[in-house]
Amino acid sequence: MDAAQIILFLVIIILTILLVALGIQVFFILRELKRAVGKANKILEDTGVITESVSTPLATLSSLMMGIKTGISAANLLKKVSKFGEKKNEGTEVSELKSDHAISEEKKPLIRRFFKGISRKRNL
Repeated sequence: MDAAQIILFLVIIILTILLVALGIQVFFILRELKRAVGKANKILEDTGVITESVSTPLATLSSLMMGIKTGISAANLLKKVSKFGEKKNEGTEVSELKSDHAISEEKKPLIRRFFKGISRKRNL
């Protein structure tokens, strides 16, 4: 064997060793990447569980608040109906004497001030 063949043989052996070492390093990097993705997946699953555990009571609270709001609206409606019935029973004779113009003036909406401290009701 002459010198050129020996040098070529040594270069091939060195390149093979380097490529094997590079392949092993790539394998370790990919294995570590797999572990990191697994941890990120676990964190995202835990975040989903936490989000669900927070959103369920909030949805229940929202439903409760809507129920309370509906109940208050129903109570106000019943209150208005009972007041209307009382006014109707009390003032049948008086309402017959009033003109249509006077009745329409009584039903005008009231303006209320923003601050309760200076609240004054005025007819429009």
